[in-house]
Amino acid sequence: MEEIAQVYARSLFEVAKEQDKLDVVREQLGQFAEALDGSHDLTTFFFAPYFSTEEKEQGLGKLLDGVDPVVENFLQLLIENHRMPAIFRLRRAYEVLWEHENKLLPVTITSAVALDETTVKSIGDAIGKQTGQQIELTSTVDPDVLGGLIVRVGNSILDASIRNRLENLRRSVAHT
Repeated sequence: MEEIAQVYARSLFEVAKEQDKLDVVREQLGQFAEALDGSHDLTTFFFAPYFSTEEKEQGLGKLLDGVDPVVENFLQLLIENHRMPAIFRLRRAYEVLWEHENKLLPVTITSAVALDETTVKSIGDAIGKQTGQQIELTSTVDPDVLGGLIVRVGNSILDASIRNRLENLRRSVAHT
């Protein structure tokens, strides 16, 4: 299912890029996926084999009002090929492509206490300068960190928390 989502997401991305509609497609695909995620009835209707392709296409037509033709045609293609259950993975794959295209790097800073905005921004600016990418910065609070920071940059994690140091100390004492 993951490979199918990748192939469909790449195809949608290429068409959207060709027509200069990357942002519109991203937004509308996200809205459709969120509508499905928020409604058990919609999910059942579009995912279950009990309804015919024609019924699903008619339902899609009633649901989509003012949607870009690229998105509408793409969703119809998913219905025709019985690939609608891949919509959530497909959305995630499209997001990754979109972030890469926009050189957007997700960065999450986790600390034991809330950090002031200037500290968070300076950390994000330093990471942006080093990577040469635009940073999508979020800051979270987790009291279990105890102190220090955990910085997640894309798929990499820098754990400079006291909790991590204590855990490493515990492991080294247990091994001796």
